Amino acid sequence: MTRDARLLFGARAVRMFGYGSLAVILALYLTAAGLDAPSIGLLLSLTLVGDTVISLWLTTHADAIGRRRTLMIGGLLMVAAGIVFASTDVFAILLLAATIGVLSPSGNEVGPFLAVEQASLSVVIPDRRRTSIFAWYNLVGSVATAFGALGTGLLVGGLRASGMGELAADRIVILGYAVVGLALIGVFALVSPTIEVPPTEDSIARRLGLHRSRAIVLRLAALFSLDAFAGGLVIQSLLALWFHDRFGVDEAALGAIFFGANILAAVSALAASRLAARFGLINTMVFSHLPSNVLLILVPLMPVLPLAVLVLLARFSISQMDVPTRQSYTMAVVDPDERSAAAGVTGIARTTGAAIAPLISAPLIAIPGLAAIPFFLGGGLKIVYDLLLYRAFKARPAPEDPLR
Repeated sequence: MTRDARLLFGARAVRMFGYGSLAVILALYLTAAGLDAPSIGLLLSLTLVGDTVISLWLTTHADAIGRRRTLMIGGLLMVAAGIVFASTDVFAILLLAATIGVLSPSGNEVGPFLAVEQASLSVVIPDRRRTSIFAWYNLVGSVATAFGALGTGLLVGGLRASGMGELAADRIVILGYAVVGLALIGVFALVSPTIEVPPTEDSIARRLGLHRSRAIVLRLAALFSLDAFAGGLVIQSLLALWFHDRFGVDEAALGAIFFGANILAAVSALAASRLAARFGLINTMVFSHLPSNVLLILVPLMPVLPLAVLVLLARFSISQMDVPTRQSYTMAVVDPDERSAAAGVTGIARTTGAAIAPLISAPLIAIPGLAAIPFFLGGGLKIVYDLLLYRAFKARPAPEDPLR
């Protein structure tokens, strides 16, 4: 890979470490700060809503204002959000910071980073290697997320064992998240202008940066938003809260569980590129995703903690195969000067879908008799998404697809 590609991989690793760290403790931190379940759900949703609006503007303007500059702005928004969340427990201020800043309550990508980095990588790598490079890119992210979750669990567990209160220990992790944002700004400053693509007359922001590929991107965006809404019902922050409430799992054990889950997700991303090379991007996306959704439905049906963890880990071992294939397919079916915008629009659609879900699932997970509903609803809707995606795009393979 080129120097720019290595820097973008490094940025992905640093960022996802921060996201994984935050996801383990965010809901628990807000609970310790005195927020009730509906308030936490509202806060998590507005975190994603605000990210949606800001990221949509940034990604559809990225090629005009500069990809490097856009990425550095995203890092600055991470810094601001982390500092505010660590400095106050006033709900109104937290709402404002959640709406304007960049926070990841799910452990997944938020902000303008993913879209702009995907478009930038597509400039510096050959098309035939795109799915493989994206698989490694996602592996790096999953491994970093896993170590972030593990590190947070060990850090908070150690701090609490030394006598520090839960709120103070969690606050240190959130300050660390702000430091991650600062590190990102430094990494992006080192990326060369090679990743920039001059805008054309057709790729203008008032048309979402899209021209010839607008129809297919909007269809993909609609489907991806359904998938993200379903996934948002059981984001990692709420999964951590569910394991804590259902089985009494502490932060250290939660960190270990999500470490293992994200490592398995990383391996599944690598397997996806090999399957796609043989069976095609759409087939790999759909037929790896279906069984993972069945496993998601089974998690709350497990009577004891070891079985619940086992099913969750089995789900993570195949759940991420659709990620590099989905990203590669989106890059493959649009023109080069549309890639930032296409990744941004589809990414924002996913963020929008995910933003709504915690409003529904957070109150349900807090009620023992209803805590399983988000799992059932999320898994069922994901199955619907898979079937709709296959029906809509099975006849439109990517240019490099072996089944073309």
